Amino acid sequence: MKTISTLLSLSLVMFLSNAQSIEKFSIDSGGASVTAGGIQMLYTIGEVNVQELSAGGISVSEGFINADLKISINPKLFLQGPILNPTNAGLMNDDLRASGYIPTTSPYSDAATCNASVFNVTGTNAIVDWVWLELRDKTDNTSVILSQSALLQRDGDVVATDGVSNINLNVASDDYFVVVNHKNHLGIMTNTPVAITRSSGPSVIDFTDVNTTTYGTQAQATLTSGAKALWAGDVNGDGLVNFAGDVNGVTTDIILFSANTDFNTNYDFVNGYFKSDVFLDGNVSFSNEVNQILLSVILYPLNTGFNSQYNLFAEQLPSPSALRSTAQLSLDQLRLERALEIIELINNNN
Repeated sequence: MKTISTLLSLSLVMFLSNAQSIEKFSIDSGGASVTAGGIQMLYTIGEVNVQELSAGGISVSEGFINADLKISINPKLFLQGPILNPTNAGLMNDDLRASGYIPTTSPYSDAATCNASVFNVTGTNAIVDWVWLELRDKTDNTSVILSQSALLQRDGDVVATDGVSNINLNVASDDYFVVVNHKNHLGIMTNTPVAITRSSGPSVIDFTDVNTTTYGTQAQATLTSGAKALWAGDVNGDGLVNFAGDVNGVTTDIILFSANTDFNTNYDFVNGYFKSDVFLDGNVSFSNEVNQILLSVILYPLNTGFNSQYNLFAEQLPSPSALRSTAQLSLDQLRLERALEIIELINNNN
């Protein structure tokens, strides 16, 4: 018996001396770290939780941690283009939706999708267009933590792809810079980080309110109602509203429109979903679009000389949004080059 006891003791010592250490780590990039009550834990999303102990909002189970990271946010914004001449005061026009031009796949780099029935809704909650949403790091406003497509209602609410729900984001509760952007409007960002937490209601960031301060100078247009709106006219998506660059964008869509067989820049029946559609009314007209771009440039508050060639009407973001894919940017460049070649050929023949 003594011999057996000795052997058991030796085995136990060897087991303990060679036992594996257990360290906290995250299995993949889907994890995160949370701290509560002096305890820090790293976890991965999707692990099964068999709860044994709960404290400070962290549930600890048999080797698994399952934290609900989903937070809810309700940004609100106006786009200048569809609210310049509103059919209903205080609401953006939804001409793109009414004409059936809004695609069910987002025009932005994540290619998010929605059901076509989303665009059947009319009235205040009718969809105006796709928009782009970002959360940026509270200590580095150039670092994007999360970005995704969303939908914009006529009253300014930014909603999920079902067309009605608040935006739910799988990130930890924290302070974030909030960015909103659109395919032919200048993007904006909150001037300071905003607290976004898990709660019964969404965190509301109302960019239409003059009391919501934004990063930079003259980041938004002021409407006659006093509300704020994203500047329209960034047709070529370079973060500037200027005569040369954006007029070229308008010209490209008109020249290359399939029904415009004469390559006429004054062709007024370019109907559909285009970045050059400044008013988001489903039609691109050289006179309408270019006149609005020119008017915006001349009346831009920092253009004190009313110079039509003013080239400092810039998006007020510390770094550009990655709302367009490399493939989209390459295609835009090829289309522009093709349109300029056609224009040069026409001019030479005349």
